[in-house]
Amino acid sequence: MRFHFALTLQALWTGVCQAAMQHYPAAAWGHYDVCKSQVYSDEGLSWDYMACQPEAADMTQYLKVTLDPPNITCGDPPETYCALENPYMCNNECDATTEELAHPPGLMFDTEGRNPTTFWQSTSWKKYPKPLLVNITLSWNKTIELTEDIVLTFESGRPEQMVLEKSLDYGRTWQPYQFYATDCLDAFTMEPKTVQDLTQHTLLDIICTEDYSRGYVWKNDKTVRFEIKDRFALFAGPQLHNMASLYGQLDTTKKLRDFFTITDLRIRLLRPATGATMVDENNLSRYFYAISDIKVQGRCKCNLHANSCVYDKEKLSCECEHNTTGPDCGRCKRNFQGRAWSAGSYLPIPKGTANVCSLTKIGPVIRPNVSSLGVANRKEECNCNPYGSVNDRCNGTGFCICKEGTTGPKCQECLPGYLWDNGCKSRVCDNELLRCQNGGTCISNVHCNCPPGYTGLLCEKRRCESELGGCGGPDSGQAHLTPPSTSRLLLLLLLGSALLREAACRPAVL
Repeated sequence: MRFHFALTLQALWTGVCQAAMQHYPAAAWGHYDVCKSQVYSDEGLSWDYMACQPEAADMTQYLKVTLDPPNITCGDPPETYCALENPYMCNNECDATTEELAHPPGLMFDTEGRNPTTFWQSTSWKKYPKPLLVNITLSWNKTIELTEDIVLTFESGRPEQMVLEKSLDYGRTWQPYQFYATDCLDAFTMEPKTVQDLTQHTLLDIICTEDYSRGYVWKNDKTVRFEIKDRFALFAGPQLHNMASLYGQLDTTKKLRDFFTITDLRIRLLRPATGATMVDENNLSRYFYAISDIKVQGRCKCNLHANSCVYDKEKLSCECEHNTTGPDCGRCKRNFQGRAWSAGSYLPIPKGTANVCSLTKIGPVIRPNVSSLGVANRKEECNCNPYGSVNDRCNGTGFCICKEGTTGPKCQECLPGYLWDNGCKSRVCDNELLRCQNGGTCISNVHCNCPPGYTGLLCEKRRCESELGGCGGPDSGQAHLTPPSTSRLLLLLLLGSALLREAACRPAVL
């Protein structure tokens, strides 16, 4: 199965910052649906390259869903449920062996408009007071960029406590997107906020909201949102005077673009709706989770080097242009490394800058006449770079012997994935891609400077995990769900993303 995207940037953020842009004509918008076009000149036929990207689509068509614990779906064994609003209405059956009564995870993504509504449903809270915890993980095995609000529609009451999380490294590490609770202070020690409380300078803040968890909400208000468009509208702001300003900020404000970039989403359901302050322990079949729909709109991230994406053998991959390759077009093709790989740019309007990978220049190599040289002369000076070569003299055939990661006639250049620092050293991290995790900062591209509490090559380990006794505590299994303070959450987001580098040193994981 293949799907193709043809995008103008108008489709990219339509409705997001409409109020700020409505006075600009459509022609002022950039058009990024074409990667290249043929042009004719006195010198003949040639290519004009442009920045390009796929059109936004319903990304739930291409995901894999997993549940933890795996046996949390109702119906095995069969169960009868009571209505939350009426404990005496107990005619809702769940039986995994009967199609009409089964509620598997796939029903969260099936076609809407069916009557009766289809939905996934968990087992009831039969082990109360032990928490009823469910993790729903949506994985794409591909980097995607979100373009619309994430919307969850609950068939049961909306959860009283929930966390939406994202991963940028295929589920290896996670960061919170937003916390949801009936009482944010009690659940997560966070002051309650809404997206309307954010400003242009705080739009990347992680907040806890009570808007989607209050009171008896199962009848009319069934949705829970993560407001992508509202946050981006804050970024555009009333101060926006022209589209070049917006595109320039998109190109340079990496934290903003990374904030809306994911490989996986995780919905952590921590407490179901109870409809009251006290749980009715004599009728626990009233309490469960049920989701009828999840909406995730986005596009394949192709670094402005492709206008279409392919879904083949349950994998998404960009159809790369501009002599780039990889699932995200994140590196130059072999023999097209004449310049360092770079993502495309939205500017200048309307075509952007393609940053095409160019052919590798191969310089002529002049070999000495070895047969006429004496043994002593075979070790003649070749001006080999003393840091990049094994020694500063040629080998027996007149060539410099390069160290690992080094190339060039004088061993003065680095192979992809290495950085020159008195010799070629492997890139541990990258200042642009911010590969260091948990707020670590990249130092000279060769090591991560970790914040207090974290250790490891990429700051990927909590320091207490490497100490005797571990992280401990009676709630250690869920402790990372409850942040000690809002400031720590901000630090985790603003100082470091959990990106695995998409650079050319190795293929991206699929």
